[in-house]
Formats: sequence, C-alpha cells, structure tokens
Amino acid sequence: MVSVTARINKQCFVCFPVLSNAERYGTDLRRVIISTEHWASHMQNPLSSIDRVSGAIIGMFIGDALAMPVHWYYDTQALQEDYGKVSDYLQPRNPHPDSILWRSSYTPAKKSCDILHGQGQYWGKRDIHYHQFLRAGENTLNLQLARELLLLLQRDGNCSADSWLDCLIAFMTTPGRHNDTYIEEYLRHFFNNYGNGKKPSLCGRQDEKHIGGFSLMFPLTIAFSKNPAYAKEISLHNLTLTHGGPAMKKWGVLLATTLLNLLRGESLHQAITEGGEDAALDIDPQVLEALIPYPDETVVGRHFSSACYVDHAVPATLYLALKYRDSPEQGLIANTMCGGDNSGRGAVLGALLGAMNGLRGWPSRWIDGLLRPPPIVCFEPQQGL
Repeated sequence: MVSVTARINKQCFVCFPVLSNAERYGTDLRRVIISTEHWASHMQNPLSSIDRVSGAIIGMFIGDALAMPVHWYYDTQALQEDYGKVSDYLQPRNPHPDSILWRSSYTPAKKSCDILHGQGQYWGKRDIHYHQFLRAGENTLNLQLARELLLLLQRDGNCSADSWLDCLIAFMTTPGRHNDTYIEEYLRHFFNNYGNGKKPSLCGRQDEKHIGGFSLMFPLTIAFSKNPAYAKEISLHNLTLTHGGPAMKKWGVLLATTLLNLLRGESLHQAITEGGEDAALDIDPQVLEALIPYPDETVVGRHFSSACYVDHAVPATLYLALKYRDSPEQGLIANTMCGGDNSGRGAVLGALLGAMNGLRGWPSRWIDGLLRPPPIVCFEPQQGL
C-alpha cells in the first residue's frame, strides 16, 4: 500500500490510501506518493498533528476490523475456543453461540425503507453470526458508515446535517452497498420513523446509550480538530442525528474533549481529566489505573460490563487506553479478547491510542490488511468556523 498526500484549495490537508477505485477521489489533486515505510521512517517525536490524525482514524478502523469476527461474544471461553488469541484479521464463522439474531426483527414501513436487502432471511434464526459474510479485514456497518462520512467530508469540505443524512439514507437503502447481516437498533429505529414520513433530522433515537454511536462522531472530531470548539460543536450535533439522549451527550462531551486534547499532544491523564470536567462526569484516571494489576477480562467483564452501554463501555475503554497507552497493538488485542461489544469499544480505543502514538503505532499488517481503508481528512482552520 502507498499513501497519498495532497493540499486541496490550500484549506485542508488530506492523506489517504490509494485504492483500486482511486477515481472516486477525483483526478484534480496534486499528489505526492510515498511508501508506508518511508512515512514511518520520517516520523520523529514529538508527533506532528497529521501523524496523530492518521493514527486516530486508521486506529478506529483497525480496532473494529480486528474485533469483528468475535463481536458480541460474551462467553470469552467460547471466544478462545472458536478463534484462539485474535491478533490478526480473521474471517467470521457460524455458529455464533451468543447471537441474538433469533430474537431480532425489522419490517420496513415501506419498500423504499428496506435496509436488510436479503439478509432478513437469517433473522429469527439461532447461532447466526452478526457479520457472517464479511471478510477478514472488513469493517462492520458502523465503520462502513463512518467511512462514508469521511468520504463526504473529503468531497464537500464540510458536513451539514442534511448532507450526512442524505448520504446515510442512500447507503442503507441501496442494495449492494454493504454485506453485513446485522443492523443495529438505532438504524432500525431511524428507518421506521423515516418510512412513516418523519423528516430525516427527526428520525434518530433520543434515548440512545450505545458506544457504537461514537463511530459516527469521531470522524468529525478528528477532521476539524485544528478548530477544537467547532469540532466539538459539529461532532455533538451530528451525534444527536442518530444517537440522541443525555447519556450519549455527556459521554460524547468527555470523549470529544479527550480526543481533541490527545490530538494536541496532551497526556492521556490530562486529557481524560479535562474531558471529565467538561462533561461534569466523575472520571479519575488514577482510579482507573488502580485496576491495571487485575486481568483485563476481570476489569472488562466483571468490574465493568463488556456490553455496549456507555456508562460501562466508555470507562472500560479508558481503562484499556491507560493500560496500553504505550502498546497500542497489545491494547487492541486485549480489547478484542474481552469480548462483548469489542468492535464498538475497539473503534473508540483505536482512535485514542492512535492519537497518542500516530500511524507508526499500528503494525503494517493491520494497516495494509484493511479491505476498505478510510480517507484521512484534517482541515485547516477557516475564517468563520
């Protein structure tokens, strides 16, 4: 894989991997092509802002893809027996012993709101893997949507609520755009409302509590990180479109502030502390660090639930970030092996660890193994933003 850097209209800096369908990115960019190894060899401490941005965005996608085959395994013994220690991208397999697809359902309000596209035949059945047709190195639906958001930012240079929701609706309702079997509750809720005639901006849930929602917030946090006030404002507003509610707001403030501080080079301790103060949440990094001597599966699984609910999932992710701040590869492996919503946690953890360690924090096999790498977009501050 090679990397591409370009300056567009002297307003935004973009670095993205070259794909086979590179024409999607246009042909009018001035491109400078360098190898991944050449990029890494020129990274010197302290990390530059684009190093941190690259590490954060790629980290999101790595954390999700690594955990994908064992996503929502709550029985970690079964996880070990089925897949062993997961340190590389793997193909998911049926049966999935903890799958709840047998009690999940979605009936579109009208034909144009079909978002299952043939996958519905697997709903209502036991032992079906949530991501049964995804390939090793492929991302779950949440991160596929995050990639669409980054492509939208790259194309338009900004993101309005209407443009993002139009993009989301087109992606979800067009057959063949994704091959994931499971559709999370927030999307089913959104398209039930949309099919019943609600305006897209009013279709999102307002009682959301799932860590996966931050996958659709972080692309904006990172892209506009050079203007922190605007980054936080647009990130939190975008979050409400699909993941509204007081729980998502307070934890979203904490995570947005923490990530923005890390992208500026602050220590993780300081970043979390300021994030907690900004969100009026009682989060003490020293208390989380006191848990480090315990096994990860005890901390994430017993002390904190390994499920997706933010009141446990975010502190669990911060614990892992603190423990593995200097070992990002081992951090994502540990998160994966803790099971539960490891893909949701993995995307957040990958962004935090990537912001601290830059692109060089990730092994080349993980970077090169992503089947659909994201564009990496970071905008310079503009007048009026």
